[in-house]
Amino acid sequence: MRMRTGGPAMAAPEESLRRRKAGNAGPEPGSPPGPGRDPVGCSARLRAGTFWLTRIVLLRALAFIYFVAFLVAFHQNKQLIGDRGLLPCRTYLKSVQQYFRGPVGWDAVSYAPTVLWLLDWSHMDSNLDALALLGLGISSFVLVTGCANMVLMATLWVLYMSLVNVGQIWYSFGWESQLLETGFLGIFLCPLWTLSRLPRETPPSQIVLWGFRWLIFRIMLGAGLIKIRGDQCWQDLTCMDFHYEVVLIISGNLSFLNWLTMVPSMACFDDATLGFLFPSGPGGLKDRVLKLQEETARGAQPTLRCGCMVRRAVHVALGVLVAWLSVPVVINLLSPTQVMNTSFNPLRIVNTYGAFGSITKERTEVILQGTASPNASSPDAVWEDYEFKCKPGDPGRRPCLISPYHHRLDWLMWFAAFQTYEHNEWIIHLAGKLLANDATALSLLALNPFKDRAPPRWVRGEHYRYKFSRPGGQHAAAGKWWVRKRIGPYFPPLSLRDLKDYFRSREWPYPELE
Repeated sequence: MRMRTGGPAMAAPEESLRRRKAGNAGPEPGSPPGPGRDPVGCSARLRAGTFWLTRIVLLRALAFIYFVAFLVAFHQNKQLIGDRGLLPCRTYLKSVQQYFRGPVGWDAVSYAPTVLWLLDWSHMDSNLDALALLGLGISSFVLVTGCANMVLMATLWVLYMSLVNVGQIWYSFGWESQLLETGFLGIFLCPLWTLSRLPRETPPSQIVLWGFRWLIFRIMLGAGLIKIRGDQCWQDLTCMDFHYEVVLIISGNLSFLNWLTMVPSMACFDDATLGFLFPSGPGGLKDRVLKLQEETARGAQPTLRCGCMVRRAVHVALGVLVAWLSVPVVINLLSPTQVMNTSFNPLRIVNTYGAFGSITKERTEVILQGTASPNASSPDAVWEDYEFKCKPGDPGRRPCLISPYHHRLDWLMWFAAFQTYEHNEWIIHLAGKLLANDATALSLLALNPFKDRAPPRWVRGEHYRYKFSRPGGQHAAAGKWWVRKRIGPYFPPLSLRDLKDYFRSREWPYPELE
């Protein structure tokens, strides 16, 4: 049977060819997507310039950092700043109150803004737990659902600011102020009340988005300038001989600093860029954002209500506030005597940042030791090491990887090794608690050599220099990660009786033998 040219049998391939060419040129407007396929990749169809999905990503990322920060607070605050902590926050608040000579007033509150001023100080451990648990609950909700409003984000900010402002040296790091500044901007990224992830009448404010961009710009610029000005080895290109980089965000154990720094950078990416993070399908977030974009393209704008006008006015006021508070920050960036990680206001709304302005060329550590010997000077006294959870101690223990979690005591022990114990009185307080086998303080440590035994009679601090063992060397072959050498004593042997007057003069609770 002869096939006729131009008949149906030939028309099918030609029609198929035309369809393929049309498909390469793009789908016709309004044509439905093929079954089982992302509608020509919904992320590709999303238009650039909107930030609905960006807001969800940014809020979830911020909620994750808040969650880690409040988790650290819940696990460690009682031991560090609680009723029987190393630096009790009750004592700190009393000293602020005494400094301003009177009952709690505006001067004291503005110097150390915290809701703890309003709570009962006789149960400070309970207060600290309540703040941390409330923060954990709210941040978990935002992290899981992606839903947030100004009330929830403002609550997170107030709760964490309340902890930072009584945390003293334990909360004196740049990432605390950075989290508060990021969290403050996060308040204005959300609608006031609704928990909708795509509140149609409150699109992300461009002013707030530029606030996040201004923040990440200052963080990166400040970090670069402080290196150039702070240590000659950065200019000599030799700093990396000492400051090694092996996926620093993980191996550096720099708390949640690197993770937090990524959060404001999210504001630089729009929905078209971040669409791949969201699943496709009818009724999904990408599909709903696409419909919002199509409505905008058709000129269908939501009716401006009084609340929308107020919101815009608030955003303008926020922009003016950030610009005003940025003046000393910019002056500091331009100054040859630049300082890093400094706040210029107690609310820490706009701060100056920087990291690794100077590099330590060697690693020293304070090793705490105890002995049951009645005579600390006896040559046959056996001194046993206390082990911390993450800082170097036993040369045979593998270095830990805990980022973004943060062991605050371990971190401060590292700083204490740069100075003397006179600059770090809390370390003597810690020694006193070890002499009493204090369970609260010992919960911050990994190993108590006097567990299930009588407490030590003496505790001392020894100063050591640490280096990594060389791969293939004799120390590495023996299973040692570190090579350490004793420098000398850090503080002399102390007994609990020696510390009684020392504790009383600082209004620290005298340790009771467990």
